[in-house]
Amino acid sequence: MTPSITDSVVKAALAAVASESAPAEEKIQMLIEIAQGFQKKPKTAQDLRNAVGLYYRAYEMCGEEYPLLKARAQVGMAGTLQAIPDAEYQLLVQAKVGYEEALPILQQLASPEEVAETQMNFGLVLQSLVPFNLARITDSIQAYHEALRVFTWEDYPQEYAILYNNIAIAYLSMPLASEREYLRQGLAVQSFEVALKHINLIDHPREYAMLQNNLGNALQYLVSSHPVENNLRAIAAYQEALKVRNLKDTPLEYANTISNKANALFNLPDDLEKPEAGNPKNLLQAGIYYQQALEIFTQNQQMEQAEVVAQALQDVQAEIKGYELGVNS
Repeated sequence: MTPSITDSVVKAALAAVASESAPAEEKIQMLIEIAQGFQKKPKTAQDLRNAVGLYYRAYEMCGEEYPLLKARAQVGMAGTLQAIPDAEYQLLVQAKVGYEEALPILQQLASPEEVAETQMNFGLVLQSLVPFNLARITDSIQAYHEALRVFTWEDYPQEYAILYNNIAIAYLSMPLASEREYLRQGLAVQSFEVALKHINLIDHPREYAMLQNNLGNALQYLVSSHPVENNLRAIAAYQEALKVRNLKDTPLEYANTISNKANALFNLPDDLEKPEAGNPKNLLQAGIYYQQALEIFTQNQQMEQAEVVAQALQDVQAEIKGYELGVNS
């Protein structure tokens, strides 16, 4: 098997570190910079593994002399382990330990922004470990709130939006007794709404669309005595997201939002004054959205999403057939 270009780069970097008479600090920084290049724009999973190797070599070279560089190497390693596709929980545990060891040093020696970015990624790794019962969702939310002390909407709108989005998703994944289900969903909706007070369509379109799409999802599945009202609010949120997401520029995000909107239409009566009359018109519109989303997901090889939408399309077509046969009327 021919070694890849990235493997050659790694070997050359390690050889240079071994042979050059440059100061140790410069060698460590060089290794971290090359690793960051692999981490930020990986072409294959092997690139990420190479990045881990380079970070680890930098970490080893730090000893006790360069605590800040050592912490940065640990954070880089942790972030790369998180990014490995289908990372097993053992890799996520390693990432968690890396963040836990690095954070106290960063809090002493690094900028507030560097600390906040690490808190943000630490929150994500904790959130990923919750399904394995290896972390608590409340600790994840706390890490995000720590990051929000620095990443304010005025100075860091993108990070602010992502953090509130993550907080809302964390609330939605909280395991609560069914009678308290409404509480976590309400907190999620509230988190999206807090962020949307400051993230607007003109200045931050991408983040605005993400928040509106996910707000729509939270509203749609909100346990409430007003399901129709929540579905209407969800559809309004999806409409806002679709002011940004479109077939030409963001096809996958667009497909995601129209399929979410179709889900809401599936459960919405045509005439709010006469819900007993059913929803054949909304079902037809939902079918059009599902069909379009299915084509986009299939074209882009997103087979898992395509499968879900194909099933939803079948369900809609069955409902429409029921109206045609007079079963649903």
